Amino acid sequence: MNTFGSDKIKGEAILVARFLLVLLFLIFGWEKLTNYSGTVAYMQQVGAPMPPISTLVAIFMELFVSLAIIVGIFTRPLAVLLAVYTLGTALIGHHYWTMTGMAHFDGEINFYKNISIIGGCFLLYVTGAGKYSLDAKLGL
Repeated sequence: MNTFGSDKIKGEAILVARFLLVLLFLIFGWEKLTNYSGTVAYMQQVGAPMPPISTLVAIFMELFVSLAIIVGIFTRPLAVLLAVYTLGTALIGHHYWTMTGMAHFDGEINFYKNISIIGGCFLLYVTGAGKYSLDAKLGL
């Protein structure tokens, strides 16, 4: 089978992919942490259950799980957890089917962006963190 050279840069590609996959979560997780009250208000606005608790879950998932995936620790289970979280955020925060006009368009883009991220999480679950990770160093 021809791998088109991917086998030569597999470790490096997985490292870059891990970072790019969670970059969005890392940025917005930091924003949620530094603007906790604004995030709680947003959670109320979108109808998230228990907005203060939802905010803490979002901060943990987006900031701390992202950092763990970047360094490659417990990558496979965290990739699955992030996929489930991302599906939840798509259903709660991007329910474009209830929207009209530009909100419908924006919500649809964000919903399917989340679905695409879930695909990346599943690939990370299958491939693992690669050789440049704490998982590899610890034999996980």
